[in-house]
Amino acid sequence: MKRPVRFSGAAPAVVALQERLGYQFQNPDLLHEALTHRSAAHQNAGGRHRLPKARGVGSNERLEFIGDRVLGLLMAEWLLERYPDEQEGALGSRLAHLVSRVTLAEIAERIDLPGSLAVATHEARAGVQTAANVVADALEAVLGAVFLDGGLDPARSMVRKAWKPMLDAQARPPKDPKTALQEWVLGRGQSLPSYETIGADGPSHAPLFVVKVTAGGQSGEGRAGSKRAAESAAAADLLEKLGGPQHG
Repeated sequence: MKRPVRFSGAAPAVVALQERLGYQFQNPDLLHEALTHRSAAHQNAGGRHRLPKARGVGSNERLEFIGDRVLGLLMAEWLLERYPDEQEGALGSRLAHLVSRVTLAEIAERIDLPGSLAVATHEARAGVQTAANVVADALEAVLGAVFLDGGLDPARSMVRKAWKPMLDAQARPPKDPKTALQEWVLGRGQSLPSYETIGADGPSHAPLFVVKVTAGGQSGEGRAGSKRAAESAAAADLLEKLGGPQHG
C-alpha cells in the first residue's frame, strides 16, 4: 500500500494536492523536493532563517529539468493522437502554447500548487510563491517527481487530467502573440512592432521583466519572468487593444 506524504506543518495541503493530481507518492521526499523553492533549500542548508529540513532534499530545479522533458514528450504523444491529420507546423504551435509558462502557471493555480510550495521566509513575505515563473517551474518539478516515483504511466495520467481543459479549448492551432501581432500590422501596411524593455527587477531566481511594444499607433505592456515571455504578454495586450486576433 502506498504511503501518504507527511510533511511537518504542510501535511493537509500536500495530501490535498496529491488528491488533485490523482497520484499518491511512494517516496514522499520526491514530492517534498518538487515543492521546495531554491530560496527554501538555501535556508535549509544554513541560511540565517531555518526551515525544517528533509534528509536528502534540495531545491526543485533538478526535478524541473526532467519534468520539462517528460511534459514535452507526453504532450507531443497526446497531440499526435488527438490531431492525426495535422502536420508538424500546427502541432508545434499547439505544443508551444500548452507547455508555455503562461499555461503552466494557470494550471498550477487551478490545482492550488502555490499553497503547497516551500519558500524562504523573506520570499514568502514578497509573494514569490505566487509568481508565474515560480509556480510554472514547480509544476514541471512535480511532474518530474511523479515520473521518477511511478514511471511514465502515472505521469501521462497527470498530464492528461491537468491539461485537458487547455487542450479542449484549442479549436485551432494557436499563434504566438508576437507572430499574430506582426501579421496583423503587416496585413495593414504598417511598420513592424517595436519592443522595449522598460523595467527589470526582482531577485535573480525570480526576475520580473517589463516590456513595452508599440505598433499601429498604440502600445501594450507585458510582465513576466523572462524577456521573451514579457514580449509575448505585451503583444497579447496590444492585440487586444487593437482588436486583432486572439492567440489562445
